[in-house]
Amino acid sequence: MSNSLQGKVLIANRGEIAIRIMNACRDLGLEYTVVYTDADKDSEHVHRNRISGTDQNAWRITSYTEPNDIFAVADHTHCTAIHPGYGFFSEDYRFARRATLRDRPLTFIGPNWEVIKSLGDKINTKRVANKLGIPTIPGTDSPIYNEMEAEEIAQRLMDHQLAQDIKGPSILVKAAAGGGGMGIEEVTEIEQFRRIYRQVQNYAKRQFGDGGVLIEQCLRDYNHLEVQLVCSRHGERIHFGSRNCTIQSTGRQKRVEAAPGFHSSCFIYDFDEQKVLEQIVDYSLKLAAHVRYDNVGTWEWIVSRSGQPYLLEVNTRIQVENDVSARISYLDNQHPNLIREQIRLGLGEKIGYKQKSIEFKGASIELRIVAEDTRRGFAPWIGTITDFHFPEHEWSTVYSHVPSDREYRIPSEYDPNLALALVWGDSMEEAKHRAGQFIDEVIIRGQDSHGGPIVTNLEYLKNNLDRLLTF
Repeated sequence: MSNSLQGKVLIANRGEIAIRIMNACRDLGLEYTVVYTDADKDSEHVHRNRISGTDQNAWRITSYTEPNDIFAVADHTHCTAIHPGYGFFSEDYRFARRATLRDRPLTFIGPNWEVIKSLGDKINTKRVANKLGIPTIPGTDSPIYNEMEAEEIAQRLMDHQLAQDIKGPSILVKAAAGGGGMGIEEVTEIEQFRRIYRQVQNYAKRQFGDGGVLIEQCLRDYNHLEVQLVCSRHGERIHFGSRNCTIQSTGRQKRVEAAPGFHSSCFIYDFDEQKVLEQIVDYSLKLAAHVRYDNVGTWEWIVSRSGQPYLLEVNTRIQVENDVSARISYLDNQHPNLIREQIRLGLGEKIGYKQKSIEFKGASIELRIVAEDTRRGFAPWIGTITDFHFPEHEWSTVYSHVPSDREYRIPSEYDPNLALALVWGDSMEEAKHRAGQFIDEVIIRGQDSHGGPIVTNLEYLKNNLDRLLTF
């Protein structure tokens, strides 16, 4: 790895990811600037920096989603690059394009904006994958506008499931222009299809100005896997294995993640799990090569109980759970820092090592610790934290923006994420045991405005450890 990196990075994010980017910049000898909103003034990502004086490097903005504010700070502080973290602008190709093409260009630390645009369109991703022979969820890869054609496709998908002996076959009718779970209805009987098709089409016209509809097989009994890729602008592509993100909240927010993606110590699979993991890695690398992917990215897959993988989407950014993959990976006998790698590659460096240099061993688990009531639909809890302490072990680490030396009011403007805890071990059994021990040793106290005690998801996390990597 070179020490010749130059530049100053504007960190356009908040919380624990902002802190991890700060630390990665320091490791690489890069200066940085952070931004924050009024709601976040008590966050550690602000307290660790300077909010006034001649050496100020933390600047207040109105919103993390106001690009003019962010670019104004970047210009004022003479930044040469911008790191979007995850969420906010991280997968917004318009923001990345503006950053790189403006009069005072900034290096966008992520893939180039054309790749973000291409893979951000799920329909386009599915179409390209299908052309390359990469399996996707059975169904259409372009919007359907004709009711008769749509019904024929729906019938074929129903017949296909019956032929596979799938109990309770069903299909999903989706607004093609939708996203985030909006405009999706399920059909379990073909007789219902026309009515639901018209309903979704009318909704799509009203909401998105486009009546195009997608039709897909509804998959139920599956695991959600991810493949972590690291690519460079020099045509290099390597992977850091697979991880499993099946345990999620009702809103499809991941809560417990583990690597590798499958392991025979957890479940007796109806398929060769190593072969399936190798398959999804190979498919991911194939698509990355085709689109000339040039930074860190995650290929999301769902794998059925029979072992059939389907590409779901590509996340063109660093992900919350990137360190789950890093903790089972060894480069020169050390865990790689994928955020540091992302910055290096974003600033134009080569990867500098080959796939064979990476050794995979052991298992790791990430726990997303959130102030939420899992018994009430994962409802967020808002209040003040008075005690916040985590155990320290050589096999664990914690990422958090919540201070441990003073009270902290959880801002209602953002999700009440408190910390990411990573544990690892020589086996999945050991990692699960350590995760349970870690949870037992956590101390989080606080109260809401009525004096009620803090509610967190710690018990839920512990109760779900035995479900890891199972069907």
